Amino acid sequence: MPNFKPQTPKIVDPEGVTLGIEPRPMDQTTDTTRADKALETGGEPTVDFMGDTNPYINYQSIDLLLSLQHPRSGAYDEMCFFVMGQVKEILFKGLHFELFNAKARIQEDEIDDALMLLSRSTEFVYLLLKTWDVVGTISAEGFNQFRDYLDQASGQLSFMYRHVEFVLGNKDKQLASAHKNVPHVWPHIKEALEAPSLYDEIIRCLQRQGHKIDEEMLERDWTEPYPANESVEQAWFDIYQDPSTSNRLYQLGEALINLDDAISQYRWRHFVLVSKTIGYKPGTGGSDGVGWLRHTAELRYFPELWSLRTRMG
Repeated sequence: MPNFKPQTPKIVDPEGVTLGIEPRPMDQTTDTTRADKALETGGEPTVDFMGDTNPYINYQSIDLLLSLQHPRSGAYDEMCFFVMGQVKEILFKGLHFELFNAKARIQEDEIDDALMLLSRSTEFVYLLLKTWDVVGTISAEGFNQFRDYLDQASGQLSFMYRHVEFVLGNKDKQLASAHKNVPHVWPHIKEALEAPSLYDEIIRCLQRQGHKIDEEMLERDWTEPYPANESVEQAWFDIYQDPSTSNRLYQLGEALINLDDAISQYRWRHFVLVSKTIGYKPGTGGSDGVGWLRHTAELRYFPELWSLRTRMG
């Protein structure tokens, strides 16, 4: 636990930051204009720009982005905790984008496209997993220096993580309802809660590919958690009889279980880290802390892909 106060360097003068969520105006370049500019500069980076900004800042609103870190206490470790929380939210958004589009490709039976997006999704999860390495450098004593300033803020209130959970099929009406008082967030959470998940669409795809799937799995209440089903396991078992690179459905099953494995590691690391940091104290968001996290660590999004292993010779 650092016994010194943080010195926060000045990076951006907030008075000069352009506020707003709209993309900032930018020009476009081409291979030709870029080649002309390289000749003009003699191959050196461009450093002279008009106005009070430059294209790199404008493209991703970097000055605004780097003005959004506001630790509440004087504890040294809070900046690390704060930044890594925001990093995870950005990574959740990237992960959800890939999963949402993988679902759209499956709806069109474009399995190769979905495989590409699932591969990238898994890489996002590996990067998320690494965030715990950084957060894990915060000791129990260091965390306790700023924990009271969190009020009831808790990761279970992350609407971006909830979108990830819902597109993967772990529906939860109660946790979704935590956002019902947030009018610019709730309609989209509700839509995700009520929509078929990626796995639901994959099961429909298996049926379109000739596998016998129980009707109750093709049309059901999508707001309910996914229920494991024998016909789905049998379909996957049949698919796994041909574990070849040319069997795209087999490759899809392996991509799903690799993704499930990676996210299970993420949740397990969260459980272990919280156990190390706060022991069995209640969580900030009203849960019992590690007991709740232990429950989530046992979740599997695609249960039949795990259970069929028992049947495989």
